[in-house]
Amino acid sequence: MALFSKKPTGPVIKKTVFEMHWDTEDPFMFVSHHEDDYPHGNRQLAPPLEEIGGRDLGRDYEKRLGFRMYHGKVVPGFPMHAHWGYETLTLPEIGYIDHFDHDGAHGRFGFGDIQWVMASSKYMHNEMYPLVNKEGRNPNDITQIMINIPLERKNRENSVTTVWRDEIPVVEKDGVRVKVLCGEFMGESIESPSPLSWAKIENGVRILRMDMPAGTSITFGPAAEGANRNLYMVSGSAADVMGTKIMHNDRLKIDSQAEFTIINEGTDAVLWLLEGKPISQKMATFGPVTLGSVKEVREALDDIRKREYVDWPFDVIDKVHLEDTGRFIAYPDGTENRPKSE
Repeated sequence: MALFSKKPTGPVIKKTVFEMHWDTEDPFMFVSHHEDDYPHGNRQLAPPLEEIGGRDLGRDYEKRLGFRMYHGKVVPGFPMHAHWGYETLTLPEIGYIDHFDHDGAHGRFGFGDIQWVMASSKYMHNEMYPLVNKEGRNPNDITQIMINIPLERKNRENSVTTVWRDEIPVVEKDGVRVKVLCGEFMGESIESPSPLSWAKIENGVRILRMDMPAGTSITFGPAAEGANRNLYMVSGSAADVMGTKIMHNDRLKIDSQAEFTIINEGTDAVLWLLEGKPISQKMATFGPVTLGSVKEVREALDDIRKREYVDWPFDVIDKVHLEDTGRFIAYPDGTENRPKSE
């Protein structure tokens, strides 16, 4: 857990640094940002064998030759694993994700699409990063945000939804491009499709991704009263937030009721703003499970250990689609949805 630095003045309450995994505040639990430059793919949509030799395959978090394999042993990514008791929002700004879950839902999304997964109860899935370009490199930029849900909404139904990039609100103002992933901003709005979600406008949850060219600025008014509000500078060399200087990998906690302006004083930058009213309930967390008590978490982990391979309906735990599959999602009832642009 990162420690905040000395309190700055003005609307900025605290400042710290972050790396691939971001510290967050209630209702957000965790953010993981993956940025890799994968080589061309082979017939398995995997890196060439000579580029993965000598790695700790299955747990490769060391960036070598520009990329990590994570838990993948053939295709990079995350083979079958569990989520239990929270929601995830995933944005592959660059690159594809192939996913399969234990209910039979599966698909491919990427290049600006988002996926909402409500894992209120046990949810098993895999998320792999297929290298579909066999001629050139396969860079990716993937952000996954985990959002808690109240205790009374846990251990209920699960759901998975893909929102195609053409359906996501985008605001462009004074050269700044703001992708509205959740909440309201300048007349645009969107929220989680799950009725169990806390990621609703009524809860003050707002998730914005900002592309700020050099020399641009943007101003934000107050957030919802009582909300936690954090700004993350993912790329760029220098910016000013009401007198506080920040750079790549700096995080600011900002007064929810303050107005503040970001001025990009350096190179082109990407920043994220996460806001939301806290759930403020005592919970227990271990590994992939967040429930109401340590006893519940232990019982859930035991269930996962005993049942994960029994409940998995596919032949492999790191399943991917064919190279030319395209973007789609197929549901357990046999229905399928593809973006209009496909």
